[in-house]
Amino acid sequence: MSTTARPEFTFPLSRRGDVLPEEAVLLREKHPVARVRTMTGDEAWLVSSYALAKQVLEDERFSLKDTANPGVPRQYALTIPPEVVNNMGNINSAGLRSAVMKTLNPRADRELGGWLEAEAHRLIDLLVAQGAPGELRDGFTEPYSAALHCRLLGIPADDWRRLMTGIDLAFVTSPVPFEGSAPNWYKDLGYLVEKLQADPAPTEGLLGRFTELRRSPELSDRVSDELLATVALSLFGAGAVSTSSFLLHAIICLAQQPELADRLRAEPAVAGRAVDELLRVNLSIGDALPRIALADVRLGEVLVREGELVLVLIEGANYDPEVFPDPERIDFDRAANPHLAFGGGRHFCPASALGRTHAEIALTALVQRLPGLRLALPAEQLAWRPGFIKRLPERLPVLW
Repeated sequence: MSTTARPEFTFPLSRRGDVLPEEAVLLREKHPVARVRTMTGDEAWLVSSYALAKQVLEDERFSLKDTANPGVPRQYALTIPPEVVNNMGNINSAGLRSAVMKTLNPRADRELGGWLEAEAHRLIDLLVAQGAPGELRDGFTEPYSAALHCRLLGIPADDWRRLMTGIDLAFVTSPVPFEGSAPNWYKDLGYLVEKLQADPAPTEGLLGRFTELRRSPELSDRVSDELLATVALSLFGAGAVSTSSFLLHAIICLAQQPELADRLRAEPAVAGRAVDELLRVNLSIGDALPRIALADVRLGEVLVREGELVLVLIEGANYDPEVFPDPERIDFDRAANPHLAFGGGRHFCPASALGRTHAEIALTALVQRLPGLRLALPAEQLAWRPGFIKRLPERLPVLW
């Protein structure tokens, strides 16, 4: 770490997800590359301006997969086996890569849009039948997001809760390893290996594509069933928690600013721009995006040394007034919106189009079916989960 005298900040920032942390503005304006100490006690560089965040995400000298290496500085203890971090970025088989990308392409499933719409309305029907107040995390965002990812994988929709329960442990952030993390991972991995090896073999979704590959010379590098299941489980975990978390944050915005919901209800065609703007302002990425420097690299006024940990503060970048005028105002008509909610560079989220489709359909259905949507309690009474990779309200009770 550079010996230049700099103030040191404690990281992560506030876990509350409905208010931009005060430090985000201070950091971006005064210390856009700041020295921080993570929960493990390691030192890192926290990058909070848009230009420098984009530089880190696009420069391949900053590596994601190497954050799993032994002995490197960390944000928090590894609670998922290192191969999980490596596998999605190191798929060497062209056939395997193709299977994953086809699964994440909403155009590959012509019935997906109609199915998502029907699923959203089915869940809203249940909420309406039970009456207000309703609880949207357990009653809508999690089952809706999990159902999509069960469909993508080709596993029974009724199994969604067991995998979502696994995520509650898999994405805990802790300063030290804890006993339940590895058994939790291997339990769900075993479930997917069983599905992959079932007789008859799976025919739908990603597991169906993997079945075809297992019989094909395309898989010439002899990829194991454990690796295939690891890729599938990683896709479910990252996708389901991200999409569900984003919807929760978006719903809070719409409930607190009813004029936004009114606009979306009156002009359904604005849904695409609305989702992008809600992605920009959402604060669900609670712990920044980590990278390990593979060489000495200059970031602004700081020389980052090889082997150091760099953390990209997405809420710093996405609220940067140099790129987003009046950044704290939610503007569905924003002329340019190059937000970094999906990351950037080679690790730009491959499911971005799918995530947008998922969100547009859900939010459009909610504002249409639940006019008057609002929080059922004061916002400051929402309980935000501590020690988790996402800023996540434990419950989201609403009225309509």
